[in-house]
Amino acid sequence: MKLKLLILGVFLGVLSANSQEYFPKNDGVKTRNTNYTVFKNARIHVDPQTVIDNGMFAIKEGKITAVGKSIDVPANSTVVDLKGNEVYPSFIDLYSDFGIPKPKRAENGSQPQYDAGREGYYWNDHIRPDTEAVANFSFDSKEAEKFHKAGFGVVNTHVPDGIIRGTGMLVALTPEASEGDRILNSRSSQYLSFDKSVQSRQSYPTSIMGTMALIRQAYLDAEWYAGGNADNKDLALEALNKNKDLVQIFATDNLLNELRADKVGDEFGIQYVIVGSGKEYQRLDKIKASNATYIVPLKFPEAYDVENPYLANQLSLEEMREWNQAPANLKMLSENKVPFTLTAHSIDAEKDFKSNLLKAIEYGLSKEAALAALTTVPAKTIGKEEKIGVIKEGAWANFIITSGDYFDKETTLFENWVQGTKTIIEDMDVTNITGKYDLKVNGKNYELSITGEPSKPKAEVKMGETKIGSKLSFEDNWMNLLLSSPDTTKTEFIRLSANVPEKTDMISGKAILPNGNETTFTASRKGDAEKKDDKDKEDKTHKVVPVTYPNIAYGFTEKPKQENVLFKNATVWTSEDEGVLENTDVLVKNGEIVRIGQDLNAGGAKVIDATGKHLTAGIVDEHSHIAASDINEAGHNSSAEVQMEDVIDPTDINIYRNLAGGVTTIQLLHGSANPIGGQSAIMKLKWGASAEDMIFEQAPPFIKFALGENVKQSNWGSTVRFPQTRMGVEQVFTDYFSRARAYESQKKSGEDFRKDLEMETLVEILNGERFVTSHSYIQSEINMLMKVAEAFDFNINTFTHILEGYKVADKMKEHGVGASTFSDWWAYKYEVNDAIPYNASIMNEVGLTVAINSDDSEMSRRLNQEAAKSVKYGGMSEEDAWKMVTINPAKLLHVDNLVGSIKTGKQADLVLWNDHPLSIYAKPEKTMVEGVFYFDIDRDQKMREEIKKERNELIGQMLKAKNNGVKTQPVTKKEKQRVHCDLLEKVQ
Repeated sequence: MKLKLLILGVFLGVLSANSQEYFPKNDGVKTRNTNYTVFKNARIHVDPQTVIDNGMFAIKEGKITAVGKSIDVPANSTVVDLKGNEVYPSFIDLYSDFGIPKPKRAENGSQPQYDAGREGYYWNDHIRPDTEAVANFSFDSKEAEKFHKAGFGVVNTHVPDGIIRGTGMLVALTPEASEGDRILNSRSSQYLSFDKSVQSRQSYPTSIMGTMALIRQAYLDAEWYAGGNADNKDLALEALNKNKDLVQIFATDNLLNELRADKVGDEFGIQYVIVGSGKEYQRLDKIKASNATYIVPLKFPEAYDVENPYLANQLSLEEMREWNQAPANLKMLSENKVPFTLTAHSIDAEKDFKSNLLKAIEYGLSKEAALAALTTVPAKTIGKEEKIGVIKEGAWANFIITSGDYFDKETTLFENWVQGTKTIIEDMDVTNITGKYDLKVNGKNYELSITGEPSKPKAEVKMGETKIGSKLSFEDNWMNLLLSSPDTTKTEFIRLSANVPEKTDMISGKAILPNGNETTFTASRKGDAEKKDDKDKEDKTHKVVPVTYPNIAYGFTEKPKQENVLFKNATVWTSEDEGVLENTDVLVKNGEIVRIGQDLNAGGAKVIDATGKHLTAGIVDEHSHIAASDINEAGHNSSAEVQMEDVIDPTDINIYRNLAGGVTTIQLLHGSANPIGGQSAIMKLKWGASAEDMIFEQAPPFIKFALGENVKQSNWGSTVRFPQTRMGVEQVFTDYFSRARAYESQKKSGEDFRKDLEMETLVEILNGERFVTSHSYIQSEINMLMKVAEAFDFNINTFTHILEGYKVADKMKEHGVGASTFSDWWAYKYEVNDAIPYNASIMNEVGLTVAINSDDSEMSRRLNQEAAKSVKYGGMSEEDAWKMVTINPAKLLHVDNLVGSIKTGKQADLVLWNDHPLSIYAKPEKTMVEGVFYFDIDRDQKMREEIKKERNELIGQMLKAKNNGVKTQPVTKKEKQRVHCDLLEKVQ
């Protein structure tokens, strides 16, 4: 039965494990149990660092009252002799939905842009800080039993629905108690995620970047609301303000999202506790720098079935590495002093938790670190370090009793006590008969080895080197052992039966021979059984392949370093007035071009003989969609608040491929799902670097606009979102910029105003602080947008695509806009029917700054060839054609003072080609970004050999794993997703 909101106040904070003393007692005799239970002869793990051998502790009314080597035993005590068994604090799971019903998915229907379904709450239904786990909670005995069997005593549970999900509650898994008795904290934490609420069909956000923008705006709105500025009551913002001092737990599902969550937290001075992915080892430097505590799922990928060599070829090195490396993640976190806890979320706690934990220990996680991650670290994280996760005076009586080291595969968990209430997992009074024995039956000697849990022992019998078939059963201290007779090839058996004494140095009993005669047997214990784990130590030595940056094929084991380099005797394409210089040297020092000339002195720099080769500036791609986790935020007709910088994916192999094609700088653009898109990310392609380290810091801010079919949703089948027509698109721009003007006026007036991230961005455009790149096709819309911009006193910076630019080039020049176009794309949809391959040449002749862009991950690594097409179409000079992929796009991005040409003082973004750069036969041999060679064709060849060797090694490991009986998963072929402006779904 759900806990009623009416009685919540009774249970705030830490509640007693007993009924409140003021409750009436008029329904029968209610004698309060004030007796002590004292446990003696125990090996007590007080905490991960402190162990008391042969110790004692006492509990009363659900609390621990004393612990030590020797304690006073009160008169009213029940004494339990643990006979050397071990005691640990019971475990704590901070990420759970225990006891919470699954949120009901909203019925199918239209997806509203703005209208929330909850009156009196925030405008966006996915912001739900008012949700309270305590109002939805109902104790689940079956699930609690699974947690008990894994050793857990406390969980932090919440409603797993929405972006800001509301408060969680800390619950003791106490059987047969009231809800109030179990609740240790009814407002223990606030939960967040990047996932929308299933209870709403509200369309925004449709992307990670939209989610991040929404969280930022909600935080700003909550602060504004707290200042008493709102005219109407908002229960969601009230709850968000009320929850701000709670522990903030952010759920993620991949490594990049972990770092993105931390980024948002840092912006608002919030240190999230981050629910991780198990892939933290891939960027330990950034994980450590986050200063976050991580809740890590104890789940590892299964090996792949690679017996079929054709299917094995479809398996990526990234997938194989993850299987190999993931079990070592916890060891690496521990070694790097990253605080972490463990969660059973997403696995079966009863079946998989301990086996996965032992696997992590096999891969190097220390037992002390494992125990801390299950006890003291989560207790401290949730602010209950004095009450749970330890065995100390005053703490809750939450502990488990085991037959030995919990982190031993053969150890039995006997009992799990929560708030002083016992749950029996296995009978603790079962005699432990495991060990090695000399077995004598009917004048013959055998070796008997009994292993396994005391309640479920397993036998192995040998006569010399010959293994004898056997079957052991053990119940109520009666042992029955069935042996195959060694004297015959017939199916005949010797049956042994004995009542085992408490001390098992000697077992004796009755033996019935195959002929029916009865005799006796003896089994003399001679030591502990040899564990299978100890037999084959080599099998337990796991070879973990090194992590690379990024951790996929062609990643660097060591990040390349900046070098001082002298290129000798090159044909230098300057992309400047000097043109192409023959037999010229270029000297690079400290990431900059310092000298250009002939017969230069290296001065200690590395010398590269470039005789017969061509040296150019790195290619600049003005319109790219590589290296992103999202392309579009399609939920609104304006998404000016979203940032492509938030969704940079530094692991995209297209970064490396672009470097192999000579590309060094790109503008990562939002897609074309809406008229006003998102903020651009201008990036340097530094393969192996983190997302933030790729951002071109000196570049000015940009934003993507769009016109045409996509923004009016011609191909989506949508009838909900405005606009639906091209004239509606114009009204979107007019409306938003009118609102931006009004917003700025209010802001400048000194009056209190609500900071709006979307309006802030549009004001930057009005003030000339942010440049606009607009997706465009037909001349009417090109004219329209220029007129709208002029009406609001700003200029469009670049029209991209611009396939009808040749029709309005004169008007574009008058406006002052540049063009970034395709070389020869046409007729791929209706609005490009009039596109011609002479477009770039015509616009160049008129005097526009013209660039050739890609908008495609395949074309982007052949932009040199795309530029060459304008030599054929329109007779453009080779130098002018080359400028369209170097200095011209740099000018459009306002970074031409730094990149785009070979000139002293500029950043050393250079490409050494083996042939004329406009030739289809030309290959970059070396690509340098700021003095670092991120691509080298000789190094690439070596990496290919290393990748081949590593793949074979990992395939061998997987084949061995399958032969050893390890469960495998099938290989599935994954098609690489092609990314363009109109991609609405998440990038795969």
